[in-house]
Amino acid sequence: MIVLGRILPALLALAGTALATNTVIVQGQQFVDSVTKDRIMIIGVDYQPGGQGAYNPNVRADALSNGTVCLRDAAVLQKLGVNTIRVYNVDPAANHDLCASIFNTAGIYMIIDVNSPQQSIDRSNPSSSYTVDYLTRIFGVVEAFKNYHNTMAFFAANEVMNDLNTGKSNPPYIRAVQRDLRQYISKHSSRPIPVGYSAADVRPILADTWAYLQCNNVNGSTGVDESRSEFFGLNSYSWCGKDATYQTSGYDGLISTFQQSSIPVFFSEYGCNKPDGLARLFNEVSSLYSKQMLALSGGLVYEYSQETSNYGLVNINANGTVSLRPDFDNLQAQYNKLDTKLLSTQSATATGTAPPACAASLITNSGFSTDFTVPKQPDGAAALISSGISSPNNGKLVSVDSLDVTIPIYGSGGGAIPKMAVQAKANQNLPSGETSSKGTGTSTTAGSATPSTSKKADATTGKGIEFSTGFLGFVIAFSLIVISLAY
Repeated sequence: MIVLGRILPALLALAGTALATNTVIVQGQQFVDSVTKDRIMIIGVDYQPGGQGAYNPNVRADALSNGTVCLRDAAVLQKLGVNTIRVYNVDPAANHDLCASIFNTAGIYMIIDVNSPQQSIDRSNPSSSYTVDYLTRIFGVVEAFKNYHNTMAFFAANEVMNDLNTGKSNPPYIRAVQRDLRQYISKHSSRPIPVGYSAADVRPILADTWAYLQCNNVNGSTGVDESRSEFFGLNSYSWCGKDATYQTSGYDGLISTFQQSSIPVFFSEYGCNKPDGLARLFNEVSSLYSKQMLALSGGLVYEYSQETSNYGLVNINANGTVSLRPDFDNLQAQYNKLDTKLLSTQSATATGTAPPACAASLITNSGFSTDFTVPKQPDGAAALISSGISSPNNGKLVSVDSLDVTIPIYGSGGGAIPKMAVQAKANQNLPSGETSSKGTGTSTTAGSATPSTSKKADATTGKGIEFSTGFLGFVIAFSLIVISLAY
């Protein structure tokens, strides 16, 4: 006889581990769910609350080290319809377990930049910054994030080439860093994690940057070129204002360039805020996710929180509460129009495009590098890759005690949004059609509310997990069916 008191806890435990994103792999020019084989189209937001200044390695603080903040923001981003965030600056020694687990539970992937303001490739003198100390830092980021299922990819560098002059000496060093990261991941990670580059939208060098980084520099069809990018991000702000179109923005030119890409290409930043002072309409979303642009893999809107550059979707108030901006409403409305079935369908022709062999003929601008000789690793790097860094901080997914957000969230109309919580997902989060972001609660001055301290899991033990009432009901109903079948 099967006893409900025994089967229900077992099912709850099983469900607790199943509520998670599946790892992502690269197939041709697409990101693919490794389990369902659905295409993963990035519907995302760049996430760095507090801006670059919020990263403080002296106190082990970064955007993914505070579980209370991550729970608040994961609920907001989930409501928006996001399935991916990009995080620019992380501390490899900080504990990210709770934040990563919260975003995983919410069905949200993470793309992590391995560099920091203090340690990155110096575009003015790349050889001086390509050191063992630098590699130790970026390998530490890999160690910290490799075990999270929702770690989607790593950016090896961001906008190192931003004009023709920097396109002369830097490209070989970008390939060197990608090679080293890929070798380290292959040696020390239980799964492949893609590595790529985030480029500035500087049209005179854009096509050459992509061509240089995606080409195959290994002789023979069976060789693996560890230095080539596994994806290519583009920081593009060319669609500006309500009158912009697919043609006037230059999106048609981007598709012409990337249509036959052998690797995924996506907007690693987008969302022009010109003209100043107006809420962004995000009408480029309908083009970016349309049939004519399916050669790209979506994009990440810049950015989650309002900083000095005036790109925010939300305001983070002094007391930690969050107020949604009209930009949030407009983006949510655009996301709700997307055909998610179309976006999740793989294209058979997009998985078999072979990369071209690296050759000077790929480069169209005479000032851009045609040197495909990847710099040798600095002394000690090979041993570091072989043995691994000393005392790595290996992250792990943990359980989350409560998914309820206790910090007040206010809609763009000023009213409080009631019962904010992260909804546990069994797969990636997608736009739900929800349009309640203006807030239905009592209108309150955001700065006057005092947020409560949210309950969070012990990142060391990971004890317990709570489910929404609907999900708990499903588990109970399922267990009763099992019991009836047993009889």
